[in-house]
Amino acid sequence: MTERRHKRAPVPAGTILRRAAGAAFRRRGFAEGEVIARWPAIVGEQLAALTVPEKIVQRRGDAGGAVLHVRVAGAAAVELQHQAPMLIERINTFYGYHAVDRLQLVQGPLPARPAGDKPAPAPLSPAAATALDETVSATRSEGLRLALRRLGAGVMGRRRDSGQDAT
Repeated sequence: MTERRHKRAPVPAGTILRRAAGAAFRRRGFAEGEVIARWPAIVGEQLAALTVPEKIVQRRGDAGGAVLHVRVAGAAAVELQHQAPMLIERINTFYGYHAVDRLQLVQGPLPARPAGDKPAPAPLSPAAATALDETVSATRSEGLRLALRRLGAGVMGRRRDSGQDAT
């Protein structure tokens, strides 16, 4: 019996994972995990940072679309409520048919997301900081001047990290 097991070809991990995850997705009403995996592409990065699809519920006796339950962080529910028709259209476009009829918003904490891999920009040298201050000093608006300074410091710091000239 052990001989036969060793003669088989290795099974790709993706096949096993898809089978195991498929049962969990089906319990939540998702035929496949693509909606969850591609949520940022479907709704956009800004809404994806504030929302998570929880489950799809097909209403009994209703031939129309299903109800998508979406967990929303805090006060973003009001914004999402106003954008619901556009969001439903995007989801249905992803599915390719009228899959979702309405959204059910559930307010609550979102699961922790992994930290980004972006390194912090390198600090500017005093000469580079002075040059940047001189460049943005002509801007009248204080808020805009500060925003331009932060942007410039970030760009110049990334150039320094990548080995390019900071000017």
